[in-house]
Amino acid sequence: MPQRKNTKLKVAMLGHKRIPSREGGVEIVVGELATRMVASGHDVTCFNRGGHHVSGADFDEKALSEYKGVKLKRVFTVDLKGLAAMTSSFFASVKAAFGRFDVVHFHAEGPCAMLWLPKLFGKRCIATVHGLDHQRAKWGKLASLYIFAGEKCAVKFADEIIVLSENMQKYFDDTYSRKTVFIPNGVNKNTPVSAEEISEKFNLKKDGYILYLGRLVPEKGIHYLIDAFKGIDTDKKLVIAGGASDSTEYADDLKKSSCDNIVFTDFVKGRLLEELYSNAYLYVLPSDLEGMPLSLLEAMSYGNCCVTSDIYECESVVGEYGVTFKKGDVNDLKEKLEWLLSNPDIVEKYKSRSSDYVCNKFNWDEVTKKTLDLYYGEER
Repeated sequence: MPQRKNTKLKVAMLGHKRIPSREGGVEIVVGELATRMVASGHDVTCFNRGGHHVSGADFDEKALSEYKGVKLKRVFTVDLKGLAAMTSSFFASVKAAFGRFDVVHFHAEGPCAMLWLPKLFGKRCIATVHGLDHQRAKWGKLASLYIFAGEKCAVKFADEIIVLSENMQKYFDDTYSRKTVFIPNGVNKNTPVSAEEISEKFNLKKDGYILYLGRLVPEKGIHYLIDAFKGIDTDKKLVIAGGASDSTEYADDLKKSSCDNIVFTDFVKGRLLEELYSNAYLYVLPSDLEGMPLSLLEAMSYGNCCVTSDIYECESVVGEYGVTFKKGDVNDLKEKLEWLLSNPDIVEKYKSRSSDYVCNKFNWDEVTKKTLDLYYGEER
């Protein structure tokens, strides 16, 4: 049952890997929403996965029981590819069903396969579809079927479904005649910092490199970027920042196709991440498939000139404040990069406008308010 407006809510969130974390966009979204809801007086519990960091045990951090007022509960997880998400969301759903929560918020399609359970126990259930995950190349047949089952379960049982793009909204309407709510992600205003740690660790200087920052998975199209870059005559480096996800096969193939002026940093966070965003000449996101790319929002918030594939989910973020190329077209990407490398004045023009634009358009406080309105069951 929806609660009366302004009643303090008890909220459970699940489907993410863990917070605080930058293992993926879902984790950033859950962290931003949960901490803001707590700050406004609500009681929020996030069910974190067990197991290792998605980029490997070397990146594990101490498990916390609380983060900025958000209660963190670790759930049993079979830490194997294809099973970690299934098992953690199963046990999280059981805990949410039997817990004293007003709202259970499922994040991502796969975990929604268990959405019926807390719904059976009278909880108000909200699903956020961060992307059409069954289309992602990294999943095997069984995992894809499970994710697709989660999508159908969300359509049937969720009180509300949040989508991150109007394209996804159309997909649910056309496929299931199911109405959804469009609430895009937000971004924080970020202040650029000087190149210090990246100079010491990777020999990088301001404007001396082109940056990709995100997970190393096939749908991100990083292979297009490497192929395009290898055909360009430039003294700038290409930096591929981020770790593998679930499997290292794609990341290993990328490194095999590399050359001397391509730098792989592995997973980054904190000061290193801030410096990489702050000092890039260009930021490139060559994705074939996205939900709503948080890395692109972040890159623009640091005042970057951004180059993206022309898929709707990227074009709708950059608007006229970035450059796009035809998805999957290495030659078109190469031409756009060469044009921008030859015209630093154009790059500077994009840089001077991108931060104010993206931070004004995509605001986490507004995203949180709209999400809480759905929790209360307000009319749309």
